[in-house]
Amino acid sequence: MTFLKTLLILAVLGYIAIAAAMFFAQTSIFFPARLVPPAGPLPPGAERIELTAPDGVRLEGVLIPPSRSGGERTAILGFAGNASNAAGIAEFLASLYPEHPVVAFHYRGYAPSAGAASAEALLDDAPLLYDLTRERLRPERIVAVGISIGSGVAAGLSARRPLDGVVLVTPFDSLEAVARQRFPWLPISLLIRHRLPSDRHLAESKAPVAIVAAERDGVVPPQRTEALRQGLGTIVFDATIPGAQHNDIAYHPQFRPAMREALARLLAKHAPRLCSTLVPRERLRYMATHALNGRRNIL
Repeated sequence: MTFLKTLLILAVLGYIAIAAAMFFAQTSIFFPARLVPPAGPLPPGAERIELTAPDGVRLEGVLIPPSRSGGERTAILGFAGNASNAAGIAEFLASLYPEHPVVAFHYRGYAPSAGAASAEALLDDAPLLYDLTRERLRPERIVAVGISIGSGVAAGLSARRPLDGVVLVTPFDSLEAVARQRFPWLPISLLIRHRLPSDRHLAESKAPVAIVAAERDGVVPPQRTEALRQGLGTIVFDATIPGAQHNDIAYHPQFRPAMREALARLLAKHAPRLCSTLVPRERLRYMATHALNGRRNIL
């Protein structure tokens, strides 16, 4: 009896220790800023931009002008995954959309930006980036592209500023739901301190949505992307890249055409404001011909 009682006590203590670790370590899990390599030299023509948030935190970003004509009136505002820096996502989006100017900022807590990362802070910073982009470039349209955790930031922005479209890559319905599915034996609702309720934010927005998901996503469970889909009536493009995983989706040959098509569908609905005409959701599946493995994760 004493032995069983001891085992029970040890099990309870172990459970409490794991829960405590989840509570205190979640910032470094969700926002591993120290693991992100520093940004390299900017590509030709790009420039560094910065702003100061109301709390005094300085944020730095990158502006890459279009390298082709034809899309200058639409600006792309990029929000990276939690293991990327702004320079990387800006160059990546500029290669996808060379006709459009691209703006991306290093999240607070991610060098060279100052401050400490948190979901609340990223959501509060996003409208400042939108306002700067609007003031600096004077575009007719702004489309946000969010990748992974950045999809939650882009979704949050859509509820606070009049975006002309949102492209969400490997998105989720909420960060809490992702954590709850991955750790069903923990009281996630009591432990989680970083909340990104994409489903709620998008429900409050009129911006059309394009989704590009990974079929074999091991980070964001496909059920969480499907839950996001089911709650939206503003989806104008929806593609799942077969065989793709969370960290290699960008290297599948179907990804770039899907991203180009996603933006084209959003812009095609701009008449005169893109949110004024929506079409029923269209589910598209790009059949893989082969997977490109062993490449560096840029998301």
